[in-house]
Amino acid sequence: MERRKVDILCVQETRWKGSKARSIGAGFKLFYYGVDSKRNGVGVVLKEEFVRNVLEVKRVSDRVMSLKLEIEGVMLNVVSGYAPQVGCELEEKERFWSELDEVMESIPTGERVVIGADFNGHVGEGNTGDEEVMGKFGVKERNLEGQMVVDFAKRMDMAVVNT
Repeated sequence: MERRKVDILCVQETRWKGSKARSIGAGFKLFYYGVDSKRNGVGVVLKEEFVRNVLEVKRVSDRVMSLKLEIEGVMLNVVSGYAPQVGCELEEKERFWSELDEVMESIPTGERVVIGADFNGHVGEGNTGDEEVMGKFGVKERNLEGQMVVDFAKRMDMAVVNT
């Protein structure tokens, strides 16, 4: 993170049990949540200088969490997500998207939002009909999980900027 000058990083598959914040060295602090040390877990790593700017930490599940920070007068919500993989039960996938929707709906209009997530889907190559949320240079064919990402982006008036 230092070398690339990254101040905030969302992490998934932490596989750490608990609901904590701890220093991880090199001037960074990890806020994380997990219920099982064998699977899932999400977190947000912050440069120590921004820790005092944290106003709220929402640990929703071992797949969704968010931090609210105030930086130079701007409210920034950082959401870390880890969608169920291909092959998981549809009910588990729907629960993840419902949790993510709830977090997004709780953010007041006008506040900034950044989502860093492993959505475990392919949005695919091409963007016909989806130009407002994504470019056309994806890879592979869109799968069900990728369609869920595109549908979410449309619902939230967001863009898929990196896959």
